[in-house]
Amino acid sequence: MSAVDIAVGVYRKLEPEDLRILQAIELQMKRYEYVPEDTIHKPADLPPQEVAYRLPNLRKKGLIRSRRGAYTGYSLTTAGYDTLAINALVKANVLEAFGKPLGVGKEADVYDALTPAGQQVAVKFHRLGRTSFKQTKRKRGYVTKYTYTPDWHHQSRIATKKEYKALEILYPKGVAVPKPIKQNRHVLVMSMIEGAELYHYSELPNPQAVLNEILANIRKAYRDAHIIHVDLSPYNIIFQPNQHILIIDWPQYVTTKHPNAQQLLERDLQNVLRYFQRKHKLKTKLKEALAYIKEDTV
Repeated sequence: MSAVDIAVGVYRKLEPEDLRILQAIELQMKRYEYVPEDTIHKPADLPPQEVAYRLPNLRKKGLIRSRRGAYTGYSLTTAGYDTLAINALVKANVLEAFGKPLGVGKEADVYDALTPAGQQVAVKFHRLGRTSFKQTKRKRGYVTKYTYTPDWHHQSRIATKKEYKALEILYPKGVAVPKPIKQNRHVLVMSMIEGAELYHYSELPNPQAVLNEILANIRKAYRDAHIIHVDLSPYNIIFQPNQHILIIDWPQYVTTKHPNAQQLLERDLQNVLRYFQRKHKLKTKLKEALAYIKEDTV
C-alpha cells in the first residue's frame, strides 16, 4: 500500500486534534529529526495527556514514527505529510475524492481525483526522497544544507512550488502543459492528464507530426515564456488520446537568462531528436532544430 493510499484511507477517520498534533510535529521538524514528545502539546494547543493518548494511535495508522533514546521523539512519515497536504486541499475546496494512481515514478506519485464540483484532476505528490541525497544535490539547484538528516519533505515542497510556478507561466502562453489548479506543501493539483508517456508507444500514427508539435512547444516555451524544461525526454512527454502532446514534470526548469541556457536547451533537443531517430527513423539535425527554436524561421 502506497503512502497516498494510507493517507486517503485514514484521513476521514482523523479528528481535529489528530491533525493538530501532526501539524505541531511538522512545524518542529525544522529543528529536530525526531520531535521530543514534551514539546508537541504547546504548538498543538492540547493538554500533554491528550497528546500522549493520541500519539500511539497516529503511529499505528502509519502517519508518524517514533524513536526512543535520550528522549522519546516523533517524526512524520510520508503518509503523515500526505495527510496534512490532503487536509489543506480539502479545506480549500479543491479536492473531494481520490481515484486510481495514474503513474508512479522515481520522484513523484500521480493520482486522479475529483473536485467538489465533480471535475476530474491530477494530483502529483513529489517524492524527492526516492533519489539519494548526493544525486539530488548534484542534479537540482534548490537543495540546501541541513543540520540534521536531509529533510525530504522540505525539498519536495520546494520542487512543487517551482513546478507550480512554471505551469503558471507556461499555461497562459499556450504551451501544452497541464493547467495549474492549486499547490500545498509537496502536492500539486492540475488538470487531468490522459494518455501515456511517449516511450510506451512502439508506433505513432504520424511521428513527424508529433515531433513537429513537440518542437513547436519547446519554441513557444523558449520564446514566449522564456523557460527551458531542462529534463525533457520521452518519459515526460504525454501522447494523449486526441493525438496531441502534453509536456509534464517542470520542477527543474531554468529561464533563458540562465548561464547554461544554451547547453540545457541543446540537451533537451538532443534527447527528443535521438529518440525519434532511433524509434521512428526521423532524422533532424540539432542545428536546424535550434534555429527553429531560437530564430524567426518556419
